[in-house]
Amino acid sequence: MAESNNITAAEAKRAARNAGALAVASIISKAALFGWQIILAPWLGVADYGVYGTVGALFAIAAALPNFGMGPIVIRDVARAPKLAGKYLTATLYMQTVLALLAYVGVNIAAAAMDSSEAVRAFTAVAGLSLLIDILGNMCFDILLARERMVTASAIEIGHILLRIALSWVLLVAGFGLMGVYVATLLTGLGRSLLLWFLLWRDDVRPQWPLDRTIAKALFFNGLPLALSAFLTLAFQQIDKLMSTSLIGEVGTGYLTAAFVIIFGVVNLMSTTILTAVFPLMSRVYGDGDNPLFGFMVEKLTIFTLMANLPIALTISLFSTQLTVPIFGEDFAPTAGVLAVLIWYALLNMISAVLSRGLVIQNRQRNVLIIRSVGLGSNILLNALLLPRIGVTGAAVASVLAELIITVGLFFTLRATGLSWWAVAPRIVRLMIVSLLTLVIMALVGAFQTWLAIAIGLVVYVLGVLFGSVISSEDWDLLYRLVAAMPGGGYILRYWRRDVSLNW
Repeated sequence: MAESNNITAAEAKRAARNAGALAVASIISKAALFGWQIILAPWLGVADYGVYGTVGALFAIAAALPNFGMGPIVIRDVARAPKLAGKYLTATLYMQTVLALLAYVGVNIAAAAMDSSEAVRAFTAVAGLSLLIDILGNMCFDILLARERMVTASAIEIGHILLRIALSWVLLVAGFGLMGVYVATLLTGLGRSLLLWFLLWRDDVRPQWPLDRTIAKALFFNGLPLALSAFLTLAFQQIDKLMSTSLIGEVGTGYLTAAFVIIFGVVNLMSTTILTAVFPLMSRVYGDGDNPLFGFMVEKLTIFTLMANLPIALTISLFSTQLTVPIFGEDFAPTAGVLAVLIWYALLNMISAVLSRGLVIQNRQRNVLIIRSVGLGSNILLNALLLPRIGVTGAAVASVLAELIITVGLFFTLRATGLSWWAVAPRIVRLMIVSLLTLVIMALVGAFQTWLAIAIGLVVYVLGVLFGSVISSEDWDLLYRLVAAMPGGGYILRYWRRDVSLNW
């Protein structure tokens, strides 16, 4: 790469620090939420957990409206022009508050329209209040990310999650049931929003009135495709729960919700954290669109995402029963069959997330919208066909097939200077061969001992990747630079040396 396209050492260290902060926050908070869901599922029972999953699905879809796709736009624009943070805060404060009110009304109408149980409608009315409470915190969090205040913001997120879990536990022990879970969510969400607002205030970011109509108009029209795309993405992720409740009952939804606990944990830890951390940097690198470094970053993120998550998908798919029953209990045994299929949706979703972010940075969110629309339509059709015939596993099959359609569509749509899929195709083929070998060995050893099979399989996979020419010299150089930029990287470089300039 030409010197003019290089990332500066300061930018690299800042990106590594931000990624580290978000990674730590994600690991702690997601691990805590994962553990909490493991406790919550058997505590509530399959049927009540199905109610919990149905309400969560309605809430998740409605959450796309208040943000209205503005979050990535705000992060992108404020990262490029930090002095405009106050004007963007004013625009989002004005528009997203109104949108949150509309979302609250809409989610309650949707709960009544789907002919759900009284419990689903009542808990939707309570849980939906979070739409009004969380939006203030979310808009503050977006600006803090754009200003790369990720360490402090991440600490607040960790505290919020831990306090929410603790308060939920206290209220459940006190006998408040699901209502206690939602009350804890509302109270801790309010505390999070106020604290993030205070942090922005301390960072000398204030709403700047009057409303800048030019910024507001740009946010609306640039965010509209993203809002629709986010709605479609969330609807895609949650529609199977709603259709499962309608077509086969809340018990089936309970099994599906338990599987998604693991799926979302994998996706958030292995994909969302990294993409959020590097999004501001990628936005700056893109510039006028001619910088080959942008295409280089998209290519490497895609390959590393596939490489890091393939062994996870293989392990969970092959040993879903051995993993699910100890986690959720015998009552959730049917979840294993759902999880074995659904983990491949997670892998595809993480790859498509990289491609989607690349298109958003290129301001091609309308393309993402079209592709997501096709994916949602396919998911609904497949769910309608498969759920009545093969039960809740049909929802997992529908999600995988529909996400495959989305990933292929995004793959052929994204074009960028410096991006060449043909150049990495041979390494992808070698990676697939290594994965197939790993699968065979794990299956053979797994017939006798599960954990030994997992350990041996991971060793075989790592050795295959290291010595099977899956990682190129260019990849090693990039990893070397990233290690050098990370806190404590200097200690690693005492033992790992490459002939690489560290000036980015």
